[in-house]
Amino acid sequence: MKKYSNIINEMKNGTCLLIDGATATEMERRGVPQLPRAWNGGGALTHPNVLKDIHKQYIEIGARVIITNTFANCKHTLEDANQVHNFESLNSKAVHLAREACFDLNKQDDVLVAGGISYWSFTGNHPCLKKLKTNIAEQALILENAGADILILEMMVDIDRMLITIEAAKSVNLPVWVGVSCKPNFLGAMCLLNGEPLNEAIKHLKLNDIDLLNIMHTDIADVEACLNIVKEDWVGLTGGYAHSGNMNDSNWTFDEVVSPDFYAKKVSEWMSTGVNLVGGCCGITTDHMRYLSKTLF
Repeated sequence: MKKYSNIINEMKNGTCLLIDGATATEMERRGVPQLPRAWNGGGALTHPNVLKDIHKQYIEIGARVIITNTFANCKHTLEDANQVHNFESLNSKAVHLAREACFDLNKQDDVLVAGGISYWSFTGNHPCLKKLKTNIAEQALILENAGADILILEMMVDIDRMLITIEAAKSVNLPVWVGVSCKPNFLGAMCLLNGEPLNEAIKHLKLNDIDLLNIMHTDIADVEACLNIVKEDWVGLTGGYAHSGNMNDSNWTFDEVVSPDFYAKKVSEWMSTGVNLVGGCCGITTDHMRYLSKTLF
């Protein structure tokens, strides 16, 4: 795929590119109602114009990669939300809206549409690994058929499920990027959210032919330490996009979100480590990304 190769080569040649900011919390900020136990996963069907406008704004800001609003649309998540009958339509419509945003702005040859996949559960009801593999493979195929350029795995928080998710995602013919979410343990060592060391996860990822590893949905204060570990242990491309604020009873705490100026300063520090891709996760708005783009790109 020429578009993918061009973007990969830009990063390999030293250009740090912009990915988008948050999509799900941005919909929440704009009044889109949530799905019970599946957060903001229903927006593609209930508020398509809002979702498409968010994608368009990120593209206009300069994002070269936009992620579909499918984080909460794995089959087991939608089963918890009593929305499994919309599994295919929610995933395919989300890709179509992202692609339409690119076409509307004549950016279809410049912007990658990344089909977002996560095994996160808002209820804690995780399927067994065999079922998870089936669920992810089904979602990956829907995203591919709908026209996603790549698959981007998000909030990988433990090694076993991460590896199963990678294996299932690779059942389709799309490049796969992986995003891990981290925090320090009681000794200050950076680990996946379940406590497994980040450098141990990287050892496994190095065996899986992954082009790009993201540190994502990680506290702003912890991203640089994680990127330094990645720099030591990882041979591929790297990305960083943090969240700001927290979820409280399924609602995002926007009053705790940092200012665009503060976020841009932290992103500048990540860029100084040689990171290849930067953007924002939950709580990071179009305002943050617009300021970041103007000051750093």
